[in-house]
Amino acid sequence: MSIQNPKMTPRQIWTRAVVSIVIVGVVLSLMFHVNLDQYPEASLWIKAIHVIAIISWMAGMLYLPRLFVYHCQTAIGTSQSETFKVMERKLLRLIINPAMVVAWITGLWMAWELYQFQGAWLHAKLLIVLLLSGFHGFLSAATRHFTEDRNRFSEKAWRMFNEVPTVLMILAVIVVIVKPF
Repeated sequence: MSIQNPKMTPRQIWTRAVVSIVIVGVVLSLMFHVNLDQYPEASLWIKAIHVIAIISWMAGMLYLPRLFVYHCQTAIGTSQSETFKVMERKLLRLIINPAMVVAWITGLWMAWELYQFQGAWLHAKLLIVLLLSGFHGFLSAATRHFTEDRNRFSEKAWRMFNEVPTVLMILAVIVVIVKPF
């Protein structure tokens, strides 16, 4: 069983992917053509959108492993297990994935336009965000494994994995606010 909606045809999946790529491209193009001299408040709006996206991304990254803990406690094939599959897939596709994309787009814009990719703190933050993105990929694969009833980890392991985004988030906040280097 695929993580994709079984009612969607391959054409619908490709159409959705192409539309998403076009939307991201248009938004990126518009953002990188913002004239900050003429519209200085634009950077504040982009920062606000970035913070909202980060909050949404982190909320999902903290909740999904917790769902996996509860999913581990259910028997395969039960209605409760199937409900968890739907919850996990929707959390990933409707909240976590879009939030990560928006966070990356707005974050890269700020790194380019506001900070010119200067500063050790910014490079440290980018490394932390890359690690968060890698963990995001790990959770995406885990969602697929749960959907296919092939979970490889115990409830205890998922409890430990649940701490990874917390630690990375704390590091990112310290690096951005304190700028220790």
